[in-house]
Amino acid sequence: MTPMSNFGVLARLGRQCHQWTDALTYYALLGFFGLLCLSWSMLASILYPLLPRRWGIPLGRFMIHWIFRLFVSAMHASGRIRCDLDVLNELRDKPGLLIAANHPGLLDAVLMVAYLPQVACIMKAEIWDNLFLGGGARLAGYLRNDSPLTLVRQGAQKLRDGEQLLVFPEGSRTRDWPASRCKKGFALMAAKSHAPIQLVYIESNQRFLGHGWPLLRRPDFPLHFRVRLGPCLVAGKVDDTLREVENSFRKALS
Repeated sequence: MTPMSNFGVLARLGRQCHQWTDALTYYALLGFFGLLCLSWSMLASILYPLLPRRWGIPLGRFMIHWIFRLFVSAMHASGRIRCDLDVLNELRDKPGLLIAANHPGLLDAVLMVAYLPQVACIMKAEIWDNLFLGGGARLAGYLRNDSPLTLVRQGAQKLRDGEQLLVFPEGSRTRDWPASRCKKGFALMAAKSHAPIQLVYIESNQRFLGHGWPLLRRPDFPLHFRVRLGPCLVAGKVDDTLREVENSFRKALS
């Protein structure tokens, strides 16, 4: 075997070792994140009936924010992801704000909540009842989406009370790129509460954990995420608001 062929074999082995290291680190961090979520969810389930809502909600939101921020920081420190999310700091202290973002993948809510410590979220009913996330979601005063009329009423009330509310107007992860059609619920909330709608554009170099991406499928590392702030809209008629948000998403993300 010539020196050049030896070098080629070593290079291939080096690339394979690097890929295995990437994968092991990713799955280890994913497991660590799951363990943190499970531990807090179980503790939060115990605290939920014991704590007054004025104490439980801020505590619940802070803990979810802290766990998500720790996971994002660990992924960043390991070189698995690169994030440009600092613009979200501009929204932290703005009360009564409906934050509407596109939804390319499952990490979107994690990234947003990691930078917005007291934002309320809307969750699918199956996540609300999930062992890993349900207890924390209930303590944090998050909203479940299985009753549209109740969801709109509760969301509008939170906005009138000065809370921030994070919504993904597409309703689920993006199916029709660059953005799917929007659901009406967020526009109704904004109209009923007279809350401003702050658009947020989430961009990534891969469709990681997007629609149809298996949870344990390893992406190509590093993942790159960037968030940009769009316009802050005043809600008008529901159909007009829907068109304006859809057009803004498609124009900004195309």
